Amino acid sequence: MGHGCVRRFPAPSPPMVLAAVLLFLHLLSGADAAGTAVTWRPWAKTKSLNATDFQFGGSKKYEGSSEFVHLRYHMGPVLTENITVNVIWYGTWQRAQKKIIREFINSISASDNRRPSVAGWWRTVTLYTDQTGANISRSLHLAAEKNDRFYSHGKKLTRLSIQSVIKSAVTAKSKPLPINPKSGIYLLLTSDDVYVQDFCGQVCGFHYFTFPSIVGYTLPYAWVGNSAKLCPGMCAYPFAVPDYIPGLKPLKSPNGDAGVDGMISVIGHEIAELATNPLVNAWYAGTDPVAPVEIADLCEGIYGTGGGGSYTGQLMDGQDGATYNMNGIRRRFLVQWLWNHVLSYCTGPNALDQ
Repeated sequence: MGHGCVRRFPAPSPPMVLAAVLLFLHLLSGADAAGTAVTWRPWAKTKSLNATDFQFGGSKKYEGSSEFVHLRYHMGPVLTENITVNVIWYGTWQRAQKKIIREFINSISASDNRRPSVAGWWRTVTLYTDQTGANISRSLHLAAEKNDRFYSHGKKLTRLSIQSVIKSAVTAKSKPLPINPKSGIYLLLTSDDVYVQDFCGQVCGFHYFTFPSIVGYTLPYAWVGNSAKLCPGMCAYPFAVPDYIPGLKPLKSPNGDAGVDGMISVIGHEIAELATNPLVNAWYAGTDPVAPVEIADLCEGIYGTGGGGSYTGQLMDGQDGATYNMNGIRRRFLVQWLWNHVLSYCTGPNALDQ
């Protein structure tokens, strides 16, 4: 989501179930969904109900298909030119962890990946256009990187101090990040010993844009945190599981790092929404741009055919026992599906009907 959040696995509670019922009744009334979506990453074989169960429970096609979704274009800019991703590594990062994330980003535009591929996943994003009919760019690549290994703003960050970290990166005396308001996005990644406002309790990542009063420029950015030490059961599921779910075993992560492999889907979620809604005035559902429901929010928790309700969908198992749903240049990843506004349901490159 935008200024809201990406929730991955918060604990179900009676208030959340009540909210799901109210959301369903609201959608049946014909009104647009507004405000922060009730979304989290569902898990298999649970009897708990969530918003998706109520909304799509009677449908044969569980990939989020619904006549009640009103995703609309609000005339704002989208990223139609070559997209550059500028990464800020905040805190202590291992070289191997950086390689996993770099390859995922570089795989988005790679043309020779084995199918189903990350590039195939990005094709859903490129279906979205601006008011001139220009499609979002197929070209996205890692441009520049900045290390902040000494925690320049401490180990506890607020949403505003995140913008100060970005300011430090773009105004640094030595090798500052390039300033590209038109087609650049800025990705702040925090290591597993950094706490960010609302992390774990409500969010695993979010995106917005910087304020000129703080940074000096309006730059689309996203933050995603490594949850390995703080809340892996929430933000790295299914490679880690919550303590309160007895008998549920974690799946083997495709790159041997549950925290970073869990980050990959959140990074994909945020990059897709930055491309389609960089200034929170382009593609979203609902009437409130402060808490929009965007193309990845609508498919949170869906990773394969049949996904929805409390089932992630059909995934793939490698010979090494790792679980994934798409291929990168050399690695494998598990990434959530995205809303296809042409077909009006969630799609992904590993769909069995493609």
